[in-house]
Amino acid sequence: MRTLWRLKAYPLRYKWRLAIAYLCASITTVSFLVFPPLFGTAVDQVLVGGMRSQQFLLAGVIVLVFLARGVFGFGQNSLSESVSQRAAFDLRNDFFKSLLRLSFSFYDRERTGDLMSKATTDVLTVQFMMSTGLSQMLIMVVMLLAIPGIMVAISPVLAFIILLIEGIYLWRATTGLGTLEKMWKRVYDETGDMTAVLQENIAGMKVVKLFGAHEYEEAKFEPKARAVTDYSFAANKFMFTRIGVFIFISTAATGFALWFGGRQVIDGQITAGELVTFLLYLAMSYAPIDFGLRQIAGLTGVISSGNRILGVLDAESPVKESPEAREMPRARGHVRFEAVSLSYDEKGEAVQDIDLDVQPGQSVALLGGPGSGKSTLVHLVPRFYDVSSGRVTIDGMDVRDATLSSLRRNVGIVLQDVFVFAGTWRDNIAWGVDEATMEDVVRSARVAHLHDFIQSRPDGYDTLIGEKGGDLSGGERQRLAIARTVLVDPPILILDDSTSSVDMGTEHLIQNALAEVIGGRTTFVISHRLATVRQADMVLVLDKGGIVERGGHDELLALDGLYRRMHDQQLAPTLEEALVEGHGAASGGRSL
Repeated sequence: MRTLWRLKAYPLRYKWRLAIAYLCASITTVSFLVFPPLFGTAVDQVLVGGMRSQQFLLAGVIVLVFLARGVFGFGQNSLSESVSQRAAFDLRNDFFKSLLRLSFSFYDRERTGDLMSKATTDVLTVQFMMSTGLSQMLIMVVMLLAIPGIMVAISPVLAFIILLIEGIYLWRATTGLGTLEKMWKRVYDETGDMTAVLQENIAGMKVVKLFGAHEYEEAKFEPKARAVTDYSFAANKFMFTRIGVFIFISTAATGFALWFGGRQVIDGQITAGELVTFLLYLAMSYAPIDFGLRQIAGLTGVISSGNRILGVLDAESPVKESPEAREMPRARGHVRFEAVSLSYDEKGEAVQDIDLDVQPGQSVALLGGPGSGKSTLVHLVPRFYDVSSGRVTIDGMDVRDATLSSLRRNVGIVLQDVFVFAGTWRDNIAWGVDEATMEDVVRSARVAHLHDFIQSRPDGYDTLIGEKGGDLSGGERQRLAIARTVLVDPPILILDDSTSSVDMGTEHLIQNALAEVIGGRTTFVISHRLATVRQADMVLVLDKGGIVERGGHDELLALDGLYRRMHDQQLAPTLEEALVEGHGAASGGRSL
């Protein structure tokens, strides 16, 4: 119930709309309750008593009651739907804002497809409850409380028997709700798994087609889709079995009431009109029970969906902005790591006991095998992760004491995997910089050696780029990332393996662009290519989260350690190619 209590805070933001909806619901409820006695009176006075003078009056009153029910029912439903749509809008916005504030570690654990399922399927489930349950619940509760009392007043014995049967059934029907909630939770979890597989295939469709792996992916997707179908069917079957039993019991109860009530009419204990009134109330009493059963089925699903949504809303980001955080001015670029360690979990430290002093304008290259801690180390500078111990400072200021926005304005990152948004070249270059002018965008593109390419496009800077940049080469994507960074103009720059996936010609073009960007900035370069690394002022070799070697290119070669082995491994293929070419040239000379 705690989940429902928290979710209801969203529709309660619209108190006036809810109040009017409840007012309409109250009038609708009254119109429901006054109809049976009016009809019963018409039977006694007109059909049985032959009082024709009352015929038109009663008919007119009944029509007015139905008219009121229709008008106020429309008001109730439209206002309820309005509130539910607005509440769902707020819930989606809060969900999205939560996604934006969470740190990298959250996304290391979560799958994109499951998050999409929570933002769509689960929110729709909660919205459905809000639209059908807000004001309808009031009507049903009032009817459930009022109708039994009226039935007892008409025929105590008959009412007692009927209500006893319905009470026993309701007690049995509401058992097993915990089981039903678990079943719906499984449905939504399986839906998240299915959506994750679907999202991965859409994102990686080119790879699927390249390897002809459609049968393999079909075999992955089908069990997930079948699980959603099977668990959904089982949950609905669980509830609709109870609803089916209720329909049978209600039909039998109506037949019994007609038989027993008919005997009372014959015996003169009640009038024919009172029997009709009783039967109408009996039929009306089924509505809140049926509604309640369906709402119970829906509420178990809502609780499951609500828990999944609230799990994201309640997720705590380990990277939090301190209430006392202050704006970091434009930095000179003096970066220090003081006894820095970071542990993602209890399995071990990703980086450990790092001491590093980088002067303004200095370039630092980081090398190491997969999992050595290179990216993790540089991601501590903009606080994508927080240190477990020690501290990182920029110009003497602990990065945890700065507002996240001002900190990240001072740190630019060019990643290997560049994300391209659906939009124009201008939109993508100026992404995140609202005040950027067209002159700023063009200047950044020129620095990134991208201007001529963009101008060759059909609409220049207004040319639309396909979703995720599928029509761009790796080099074009990298230069786009450089242009974005130039526009922000950060004093600290991180190049995270930004040239590893391009050919040598494109790398040369990118290096020329980077040379213009790096000048005067404190730069961290992650690269596996020693041609890039040897230009750095300082080279760090990492292994198992620690710095095992540091120094200049020549200095590290002289150490004859890990750097030297990496150097020789990259140099060997080049020497082999040169020897082959030399041998071929020599053979050609002799043949002449």
